[in-house]
Amino acid sequence: MTEAGPALDFTHEPGARSWVASAGANSDFPLQNLPFGVVAGIAGEPHGVVRIGDEVLDLRGLAESGLLTDAAQAAAEAAAHGTLNALFALGAGPRVALRGALHSLLVEGAESRRSVATFLTPLSDVDVLLPARIGDYTDFYVGIHHARNVGALFRPQDPLLPNYKWVPIGYHGRASSVRVSGTPVTRPHGQLKSGDAPAPVLAPTRRLDFELELGVWIGPGNRLGAPVTLDDAESHVAGYCLLNDWSARDVQAWEYQPLGPFLAKSFGTTVSPWVITPEALAPYRIPVDRPAGDPTPLPYLDSPWNRSSGGLDIDLQALITTAQMRRNGDPPHMISRSSSRHMYWSVAQMLTHHTSNGCDLQPGDLLGTGTLSGPDAGSEGSLMELSHGGDEPITLPNGETRTFLEDGDEVMLTARACRGGAATIGFGECVAVVQPAFTDP
Repeated sequence: MTEAGPALDFTHEPGARSWVASAGANSDFPLQNLPFGVVAGIAGEPHGVVRIGDEVLDLRGLAESGLLTDAAQAAAEAAAHGTLNALFALGAGPRVALRGALHSLLVEGAESRRSVATFLTPLSDVDVLLPARIGDYTDFYVGIHHARNVGALFRPQDPLLPNYKWVPIGYHGRASSVRVSGTPVTRPHGQLKSGDAPAPVLAPTRRLDFELELGVWIGPGNRLGAPVTLDDAESHVAGYCLLNDWSARDVQAWEYQPLGPFLAKSFGTTVSPWVITPEALAPYRIPVDRPAGDPTPLPYLDSPWNRSSGGLDIDLQALITTAQMRRNGDPPHMISRSSSRHMYWSVAQMLTHHTSNGCDLQPGDLLGTGTLSGPDAGSEGSLMELSHGGDEPITLPNGETRTFLEDGDEVMLTARACRGGAATIGFGECVAVVQPAFTDP
Protein backbone atom coordinates (compact mmCIF):
# COMPACT_ATOMS: atom_id res chain seq x y z
CA MET A 1 0.00 0.00 0.00
CA THR A 2 1.38 3.39 -1.02
CA GLU A 3 0.48 6.59 0.80
CA ALA A 4 -2.86 6.70 -1.03
CA GLY A 5 -3.50 3.31 -2.66
CA PRO A 6 -2.35 -0.28 -3.29
CA ALA A 7 0.93 -0.87 -5.11
CA LEU A 8 1.80 -3.36 -7.85
CA ASP A 9 4.05 -6.27 -6.88
CA PHE A 10 4.90 -9.85 -7.89
CA THR A 11 1.33 -11.03 -7.22
CA HIS A 12 0.17 -9.08 -10.28
CA GLU A 13 2.55 -10.73 -12.76
CA PRO A 14 0.19 -11.50 -15.67
CA GLY A 15 2.12 -14.58 -16.82
CA ALA A 16 1.99 -16.37 -13.48
CA ARG A 17 -0.26 -19.44 -13.32
CA SER A 18 -1.59 -21.54 -10.48
CA TRP A 19 -1.26 -25.30 -10.17
CA VAL A 20 -5.01 -25.34 -9.45
CA ALA A 21 -6.29 -26.52 -12.82
CA SER A 22 -9.56 -24.55 -12.80
CA ALA A 23 -7.77 -21.23 -12.17
CA GLY A 24 -6.84 -20.66 -15.80
CA ALA A 25 -6.97 -17.54 -17.92
CA ASN A 26 -10.73 -17.90 -18.52
CA SER A 27 -11.57 -18.04 -14.83
CA ASP A 28 -12.84 -15.03 -12.88
CA PHE A 29 -10.55 -16.24 -10.10
CA PRO A 30 -7.02 -16.78 -11.38
CA LEU A 31 -3.89 -16.54 -9.24
CA GLN A 32 -3.90 -12.73 -9.56
CA ASN A 33 -7.33 -12.38 -7.86
CA LEU A 34 -7.44 -14.40 -4.59
CA PRO A 35 -10.63 -12.93 -3.08
CA PHE A 36 -11.87 -13.73 0.41
CA GLY A 37 -15.21 -15.25 1.38
CA VAL A 38 -17.02 -17.26 4.03
CA VAL A 39 -18.46 -20.74 3.49
CA ALA A 40 -20.18 -23.55 5.37
CA GLY A 41 -19.81 -27.20 4.56
CA ILE A 42 -16.16 -27.78 5.44
CA ALA A 43 -15.78 -29.56 8.79
CA GLY A 44 -16.83 -27.36 11.68
CA GLU A 45 -18.44 -23.92 11.85
CA PRO A 46 -18.54 -21.48 8.90
CA HIS A 47 -15.20 -19.81 8.32
CA GLY A 48 -13.10 -17.81 5.91
CA VAL A 49 -11.72 -19.08 2.62
CA VAL A 50 -9.92 -17.81 -0.46
CA ARG A 51 -11.40 -18.49 -3.90
CA ILE A 52 -9.01 -19.92 -6.50
CA GLY A 53 -10.60 -21.11 -9.73
CA ASP A 54 -13.51 -23.39 -8.84
CA GLU A 55 -12.04 -24.29 -5.45
CA VAL A 56 -11.96 -22.66 -2.03
CA LEU A 57 -8.88 -22.71 0.19
CA ASP A 58 -9.64 -23.23 3.89
CA LEU A 59 -7.92 -20.43 5.78
CA ARG A 60 -8.57 -22.01 9.17
CA GLY A 61 -6.75 -25.17 8.15
CA LEU A 62 -3.99 -23.15 6.54
CA ALA A 63 -3.55 -21.10 9.72
CA GLU A 64 -3.04 -24.33 11.68
CA SER A 65 -0.66 -25.87 9.13
CA GLY A 66 2.57 -24.05 9.98
CA LEU A 67 2.91 -22.90 6.36
CA LEU A 68 2.40 -19.23 7.25
CA THR A 69 4.36 -16.83 9.45
CA ASP A 70 4.09 -13.39 11.04
CA ALA A 71 1.56 -11.00 9.48
CA ALA A 72 0.27 -13.58 6.99
CA GLN A 73 -0.39 -15.98 9.88
CA ALA A 74 -2.21 -13.25 11.81
CA ALA A 75 -4.41 -12.49 8.79
CA ALA A 76 -5.30 -16.16 8.25
CA GLU A 77 -6.16 -16.56 11.93
CA ALA A 78 -8.40 -13.47 11.75
CA ALA A 79 -10.19 -14.95 8.73
CA ALA A 80 -10.72 -18.33 10.39
CA HIS A 81 -14.03 -17.24 11.92
CA GLY A 82 -17.59 -17.14 10.64
CA THR A 83 -17.22 -13.58 9.38
CA LEU A 84 -14.36 -11.57 7.90
CA ASN A 85 -14.84 -8.58 10.22
CA ALA A 86 -11.68 -9.36 12.20
CA LEU A 87 -9.66 -9.64 8.99
CA PHE A 88 -11.12 -6.37 7.71
CA ALA A 89 -10.14 -4.65 10.97
CA LEU A 90 -6.46 -5.58 10.54
CA GLY A 91 -6.08 -3.31 7.53
CA ALA A 92 -3.87 -3.57 4.48
CA GLY A 93 -0.56 -4.76 5.93
CA PRO A 94 -1.56 -8.26 7.12
CA ARG A 95 -3.91 -8.66 4.14
CA VAL A 96 -1.08 -7.89 1.69
CA ALA A 97 1.21 -10.29 3.54
CA LEU A 98 -1.36 -13.08 3.30
CA ARG A 99 -1.92 -12.37 -0.39
CA GLY A 100 1.81 -12.71 -1.02
CA ALA A 101 2.00 -15.95 0.95
CA LEU A 102 -1.02 -17.40 -0.84
CA HIS A 103 0.46 -16.52 -4.21
CA SER A 104 3.67 -18.37 -3.31
CA LEU A 105 1.73 -21.44 -2.13
CA LEU A 106 -0.58 -21.59 -5.16
CA VAL A 107 1.78 -20.68 -8.01
CA GLU A 108 2.99 -23.36 -10.41
CA GLY A 109 6.02 -25.16 -8.98
CA ALA A 110 5.22 -24.35 -5.34
CA GLU A 111 7.12 -26.71 -3.02
CA SER A 112 4.20 -27.04 -0.62
CA ARG A 113 1.65 -27.96 -3.28
CA ARG A 114 0.84 -31.37 -1.82
CA SER A 115 0.23 -29.95 1.66
CA VAL A 116 -1.81 -26.98 0.41
CA ALA A 117 -3.97 -29.23 -1.77
CA THR A 118 -5.40 -30.85 1.38
CA PHE A 119 -7.03 -27.50 2.26
CA LEU A 120 -8.86 -27.16 -1.08
CA THR A 121 -12.55 -28.02 -1.50
CA PRO A 122 -14.63 -27.79 -4.69
CA LEU A 123 -16.94 -24.78 -4.62
CA SER A 124 -19.83 -27.09 -5.46
CA ASP A 125 -19.38 -28.85 -2.11
CA VAL A 126 -19.86 -25.77 0.10
CA ASP A 127 -22.51 -23.17 0.86
CA VAL A 128 -21.32 -19.63 0.26
CA LEU A 129 -22.38 -17.15 2.95
CA LEU A 130 -22.45 -13.39 3.50
CA PRO A 131 -18.78 -12.53 4.08
CA ALA A 132 -19.18 -10.09 6.97
CA ARG A 133 -21.50 -8.97 9.73
CA ILE A 134 -22.79 -5.65 8.40
CA GLY A 135 -23.24 -2.97 11.02
CA ASP A 136 -24.33 -0.19 8.69
CA TYR A 137 -25.08 0.18 4.98
CA THR A 138 -24.91 3.42 3.01
CA ASP A 139 -25.89 3.74 -0.64
CA PHE A 140 -24.43 6.55 -2.73
CA TYR A 141 -25.50 8.10 -6.04
CA VAL A 142 -22.17 8.55 -7.83
CA GLY A 143 -23.25 7.33 -11.30
CA ILE A 144 -23.81 10.64 -13.04
CA HIS A 145 -25.46 9.14 -16.13
CA HIS A 146 -28.01 7.36 -13.92
CA ALA A 147 -28.65 10.58 -12.00
CA ARG A 148 -29.08 12.45 -15.27
CA ASN A 149 -31.32 9.78 -16.85
CA VAL A 150 -33.64 9.53 -13.85
CA GLY A 151 -33.65 13.29 -13.34
CA ALA A 152 -34.65 13.81 -16.97
CA LEU A 153 -37.82 11.77 -16.40
CA PHE A 154 -39.00 14.39 -13.90
CA ARG A 155 -37.00 17.53 -14.82
CA PRO A 156 -36.25 17.32 -18.57
CA GLN A 157 -34.78 20.81 -18.72
CA ASP A 158 -32.56 20.48 -15.63
CA PRO A 159 -32.05 16.79 -14.72
CA LEU A 160 -29.15 17.24 -12.27
CA LEU A 161 -29.85 19.04 -9.02
CA PRO A 162 -27.45 21.91 -8.20
CA ASN A 163 -25.59 19.99 -5.48
CA TYR A 164 -24.69 16.92 -7.56
CA LYS A 165 -21.30 18.11 -8.82
CA TRP A 166 -20.30 19.45 -5.41
CA VAL A 167 -21.17 16.70 -2.95
CA PRO A 168 -21.29 12.87 -3.10
CA ILE A 169 -25.00 12.19 -2.53
CA GLY A 170 -25.98 9.19 -0.38
CA TYR A 171 -28.56 7.81 2.00
CA HIS A 172 -28.44 5.39 4.93
CA GLY A 173 -29.90 2.02 3.92
CA ARG A 174 -31.00 -1.01 5.89
CA ALA A 175 -28.21 -3.47 6.79
CA SER A 176 -30.56 -6.16 8.11
CA SER A 177 -31.98 -6.93 4.65
CA VAL A 178 -28.66 -7.35 2.82
CA ARG A 179 -28.41 -10.93 1.53
CA VAL A 180 -25.79 -12.96 -0.30
CA SER A 181 -26.14 -13.88 -3.96
CA GLY A 182 -28.58 -16.71 -4.56
CA THR A 183 -31.08 -15.61 -1.90
CA PRO A 184 -34.50 -14.88 -3.46
CA VAL A 185 -35.96 -11.40 -3.13
CA THR A 186 -39.65 -11.08 -2.25
CA ARG A 187 -41.78 -8.52 -4.04
CA PRO A 188 -42.51 -5.87 -1.40
CA HIS A 189 -45.74 -4.21 -0.44
CA GLY A 190 -45.87 -0.45 -0.18
CA GLN A 191 -48.14 2.55 -0.43
CA LEU A 192 -48.96 3.22 -4.08
CA LYS A 193 -50.78 6.25 -5.40
CA SER A 194 -51.73 6.86 -9.00
CA GLY A 195 -51.97 10.43 -10.16
CA ASP A 196 -55.78 10.61 -10.21
CA ALA A 197 -56.47 8.52 -7.12
CA PRO A 198 -57.86 10.33 -4.06
CA ALA A 199 -55.78 8.20 -1.67
CA PRO A 200 -52.95 5.68 -1.73
CA VAL A 201 -53.41 1.92 -1.33
CA LEU A 202 -51.20 -0.72 0.26
CA ALA A 203 -50.32 -3.24 -2.47
CA PRO A 204 -47.39 -5.16 -3.95
CA THR A 205 -45.13 -2.97 -6.05
CA ARG A 206 -45.87 -2.97 -9.77
CA ARG A 207 -42.53 -1.38 -10.62
CA LEU A 208 -39.85 -3.61 -9.15
CA ASP A 209 -36.40 -2.72 -10.45
CA PHE A 210 -32.75 -3.75 -10.15
CA GLU A 211 -29.72 -1.48 -9.81
CA LEU A 212 -26.28 -2.28 -11.22
CA GLU A 213 -23.78 -1.23 -8.54
CA LEU A 214 -20.46 -1.94 -6.91
CA GLY A 215 -20.29 -2.55 -3.18
CA VAL A 216 -17.41 -1.43 -0.96
CA TRP A 217 -16.51 -3.30 2.24
CA ILE A 218 -15.04 -1.12 4.99
CA GLY A 219 -11.86 -2.26 6.73
CA PRO A 220 -10.38 -0.37 9.71
CA GLY A 221 -12.83 2.18 11.04
CA ASN A 222 -12.31 5.71 12.24
CA ARG A 223 -12.91 7.23 15.66
CA LEU A 224 -16.16 9.13 16.18
CA GLY A 225 -15.46 12.79 15.48
CA ALA A 226 -12.28 12.08 13.47
CA PRO A 227 -12.74 12.48 9.69
CA VAL A 228 -10.72 10.37 7.23
CA THR A 229 -8.57 12.36 4.82
CA LEU A 230 -8.81 11.67 1.10
CA ASP A 231 -5.32 10.22 0.74
CA ASP A 232 -5.90 7.96 3.74
CA ALA A 233 -9.32 6.77 2.59
CA GLU A 234 -8.06 3.78 0.58
CA SER A 235 -6.48 2.30 3.72
CA HIS A 236 -10.01 1.98 5.13
CA VAL A 237 -11.26 -0.14 2.20
CA ALA A 238 -11.20 -3.91 2.72
CA GLY A 239 -12.55 -4.88 -0.69
CA TYR A 240 -15.24 -4.76 -3.33
CA CYS A 241 -18.25 -6.76 -4.49
CA LEU A 242 -21.22 -6.49 -6.83
CA LEU A 243 -24.36 -4.99 -5.34
CA ASN A 244 -27.99 -4.93 -6.47
CA ASP A 245 -30.03 -2.45 -4.45
CA TRP A 246 -33.53 -3.56 -5.47
CA SER A 247 -36.01 -0.71 -5.81
CA ALA A 248 -39.80 -0.38 -5.81
CA ARG A 249 -40.12 2.65 -8.08
CA ASP A 250 -43.82 3.30 -7.51
CA VAL A 251 -43.42 3.12 -3.74
CA GLN A 252 -40.40 5.39 -4.02
CA ALA A 253 -42.27 7.99 -6.09
CA TRP A 254 -44.92 8.40 -3.38
CA GLU A 255 -42.79 8.22 -0.22
CA TYR A 256 -39.41 9.78 -1.01
CA GLN A 257 -40.30 13.45 -0.52
CA PRO A 258 -38.99 15.11 1.57
CA LEU A 259 -36.59 12.63 3.23
CA GLY A 260 -35.60 10.27 0.41
CA PRO A 261 -35.61 6.45 0.08
CA PHE A 262 -37.28 4.35 2.78
CA LEU A 263 -39.46 1.25 2.25
CA ALA A 264 -38.87 1.38 -1.51
CA LYS A 265 -35.29 0.25 -0.85
CA SER A 266 -35.11 -1.39 2.57
CA PHE A 267 -36.80 -4.67 1.60
CA GLY A 268 -33.70 -6.17 0.00
CA THR A 269 -30.14 -5.69 -1.22
CA THR A 270 -28.13 -8.51 -2.86
CA VAL A 271 -24.33 -8.72 -2.81
CA SER A 272 -21.88 -11.09 -4.46
CA PRO A 273 -20.04 -13.28 -1.93
CA TRP A 274 -16.38 -12.71 -2.89
CA VAL A 275 -14.42 -9.80 -1.44
CA ILE A 276 -12.19 -8.57 -4.26
CA THR A 277 -9.31 -6.87 -2.50
CA PRO A 278 -7.91 -3.43 -3.33
CA GLU A 279 -4.61 -5.20 -4.07
CA ALA A 280 -6.22 -7.39 -6.73
CA LEU A 281 -7.63 -4.26 -8.39
CA ALA A 282 -4.37 -2.29 -8.29
CA PRO A 283 -3.66 -2.76 -12.04
CA TYR A 284 -7.04 -1.30 -12.95
CA ARG A 285 -6.75 2.13 -11.33
CA ILE A 286 -7.54 5.05 -13.63
CA PRO A 287 -7.95 8.83 -13.34
CA VAL A 288 -11.23 10.17 -12.01
CA ASP A 289 -13.04 11.43 -15.10
CA ARG A 290 -14.15 14.98 -14.32
CA PRO A 291 -15.31 16.80 -17.51
CA ALA A 292 -13.75 20.13 -18.40
CA GLY A 293 -15.74 23.01 -17.00
CA ASP A 294 -17.12 21.11 -14.01
CA PRO A 295 -16.38 22.62 -10.61
CA THR A 296 -13.19 21.59 -8.85
CA PRO A 297 -14.09 19.56 -5.74
CA LEU A 298 -13.67 21.28 -2.40
CA PRO A 299 -10.15 20.77 -0.99
CA TYR A 300 -11.11 17.91 1.34
CA LEU A 301 -12.36 15.96 -1.72
CA ASP A 302 -9.39 16.68 -3.98
CA SER A 303 -5.80 15.45 -4.20
CA PRO A 304 -3.27 14.71 -6.96
CA TRP A 305 -3.46 10.95 -6.25
CA ASN A 306 -7.24 10.87 -6.44
CA ARG A 307 -7.22 12.78 -9.71
CA SER A 308 -4.64 10.44 -11.28
CA SER A 309 -5.56 7.06 -9.76
CA GLY A 310 -8.77 7.28 -7.77
CA GLY A 311 -10.97 5.63 -10.40
CA LEU A 312 -11.52 1.96 -11.29
CA ASP A 313 -11.76 0.32 -14.72
CA ILE A 314 -14.24 -2.55 -14.29
CA ASP A 315 -16.71 -3.78 -16.92
CA LEU A 316 -20.21 -4.39 -15.53
CA GLN A 317 -23.13 -6.35 -16.93
CA ALA A 318 -26.75 -7.01 -15.98
CA LEU A 319 -28.49 -10.09 -17.36
CA ILE A 320 -32.02 -11.43 -17.03
CA THR A 321 -33.72 -14.80 -17.34
CA THR A 322 -37.48 -15.05 -17.08
CA ALA A 323 -39.25 -18.13 -15.76
CA GLN A 324 -40.23 -18.97 -19.36
CA MET A 325 -36.62 -18.62 -20.53
CA ARG A 326 -35.46 -21.06 -17.86
CA ARG A 327 -38.17 -23.55 -18.76
CA ASN A 328 -37.02 -23.37 -22.38
CA GLY A 329 -33.34 -23.68 -21.46
CA ASP A 330 -32.56 -20.22 -22.88
CA PRO A 331 -29.34 -18.54 -21.72
CA PRO A 332 -29.40 -15.32 -19.68
CA HIS A 333 -29.92 -12.22 -21.83
CA MET A 334 -27.68 -9.20 -21.28
CA ILE A 335 -29.82 -6.08 -20.93
CA SER A 336 -27.13 -3.65 -19.79
CA ARG A 337 -23.38 -3.24 -20.11
CA SER A 338 -21.64 -0.42 -18.30
CA SER A 339 -18.42 0.40 -16.45
CA SER A 340 -17.15 1.75 -13.16
CA ARG A 341 -15.43 4.39 -15.30
CA HIS A 342 -18.70 6.29 -15.09
CA MET A 343 -18.41 7.01 -11.36
CA TYR A 344 -18.44 10.80 -10.99
CA TRP A 345 -17.09 10.52 -7.43
CA SER A 346 -14.40 7.99 -6.48
CA VAL A 347 -14.61 5.44 -3.67
CA ALA A 348 -12.08 7.50 -1.71
CA GLN A 349 -14.25 10.59 -2.11
CA MET A 350 -17.33 8.64 -0.99
CA LEU A 351 -15.59 7.41 2.14
CA THR A 352 -13.99 10.76 2.94
CA HIS A 353 -17.26 12.62 2.59
CA HIS A 354 -19.07 10.00 4.68
CA THR A 355 -16.70 10.69 7.59
CA SER A 356 -16.28 14.43 7.01
CA ASN A 357 -18.82 15.25 9.72
CA GLY A 358 -17.11 12.89 12.17
CA CYS A 359 -19.33 9.87 11.44
CA ASP A 360 -17.50 6.70 12.43
CA LEU A 361 -17.30 3.72 10.07
CA GLN A 362 -16.66 0.21 11.39
CA PRO A 363 -15.11 -2.97 9.95
CA GLY A 364 -17.73 -4.76 7.88
CA ASP A 365 -19.79 -1.68 7.05
CA LEU A 366 -20.98 -1.66 3.44
CA LEU A 367 -21.14 1.18 0.91
CA GLY A 368 -22.93 1.06 -2.43
CA THR A 369 -21.90 3.23 -5.34
CA GLY A 370 -25.41 3.76 -6.64
CA THR A 371 -26.45 2.70 -10.14
CA LEU A 372 -23.53 2.86 -12.59
CA SER A 373 -25.16 3.62 -15.92
CA GLY A 374 -23.18 4.64 -18.98
CA PRO A 375 -23.83 7.39 -21.51
CA ASP A 376 -25.00 5.16 -24.39
CA ALA A 377 -28.14 3.17 -25.18
CA GLY A 378 -27.84 -0.26 -23.62
CA SER A 379 -25.62 0.94 -20.78
CA GLU A 380 -28.44 1.98 -18.48
CA GLY A 381 -28.11 0.20 -15.14
CA SER A 382 -31.81 -0.08 -14.25
CA LEU A 383 -35.12 -0.89 -15.92
CA MET A 384 -36.37 2.57 -14.94
CA GLU A 385 -33.88 3.93 -17.46
CA LEU A 386 -33.98 1.10 -20.00
CA SER A 387 -37.77 1.40 -20.35
CA HIS A 388 -37.77 5.21 -20.10
CA GLY A 389 -39.90 5.22 -16.98
CA GLY A 390 -42.03 2.28 -18.15
CA ASP A 391 -43.12 3.93 -21.40
CA GLU A 392 -40.97 1.82 -23.76
CA PRO A 393 -40.90 -1.93 -22.98
CA ILE A 394 -37.73 -3.84 -23.81
CA THR A 395 -38.13 -7.01 -25.87
CA LEU A 396 -36.28 -10.17 -24.89
CA PRO A 397 -35.03 -12.76 -27.43
CA ASN A 398 -38.03 -15.06 -26.83
CA GLY A 399 -40.50 -12.26 -27.53
CA GLU A 400 -41.38 -11.47 -23.92
CA THR A 401 -41.33 -7.81 -22.94
CA ARG A 402 -40.46 -6.04 -19.71
CA THR A 403 -40.86 -2.55 -18.35
CA PHE A 404 -40.20 -3.69 -14.78
CA LEU A 405 -39.51 -7.06 -13.17
CA GLU A 406 -42.13 -9.79 -12.94
CA ASP A 407 -42.36 -12.68 -10.49
CA GLY A 408 -39.97 -15.45 -11.51
CA ASP A 409 -37.49 -13.10 -13.18
CA GLU A 410 -33.87 -13.70 -12.25
CA VAL A 411 -31.38 -10.82 -12.40
CA MET A 412 -27.66 -11.54 -12.58
CA LEU A 413 -24.89 -8.95 -12.25
CA THR A 414 -21.33 -9.75 -13.35
CA ALA A 415 -18.08 -7.77 -13.52
CA ARG A 416 -14.60 -8.23 -14.98
CA ALA A 417 -11.47 -6.08 -14.85
CA CYS A 418 -9.42 -6.35 -18.03
CA ARG A 419 -6.50 -4.16 -19.14
CA GLY A 420 -3.46 -4.65 -21.33
CA GLY A 421 -0.45 -5.94 -19.39
CA ALA A 422 -2.57 -7.37 -16.57
CA ALA A 423 -4.40 -10.63 -15.96
CA THR A 424 -8.18 -10.44 -16.28
CA ILE A 425 -10.03 -10.99 -13.01
CA GLY A 426 -13.73 -11.18 -12.21
CA PHE A 427 -16.19 -10.78 -9.38
CA GLY A 428 -18.33 -13.88 -9.93
CA GLU A 429 -22.10 -13.46 -9.91
CA CYS A 430 -24.64 -11.44 -7.94
CA VAL A 431 -27.95 -13.16 -8.62
CA ALA A 432 -31.45 -13.43 -7.18
CA VAL A 433 -34.90 -14.53 -8.34
CA VAL A 434 -38.00 -12.41 -7.71
CA GLN A 435 -40.53 -14.23 -5.51
CA PRO A 436 -44.25 -13.31 -5.35
CA ALA A 437 -45.34 -10.87 -2.67
CA PHE A 438 -45.97 -12.32 0.77
CA THR A 439 -49.56 -13.18 1.61
CA ASP A 440 -50.95 -14.15 5.00
CA PRO A 441 -51.78 -17.88 5.29
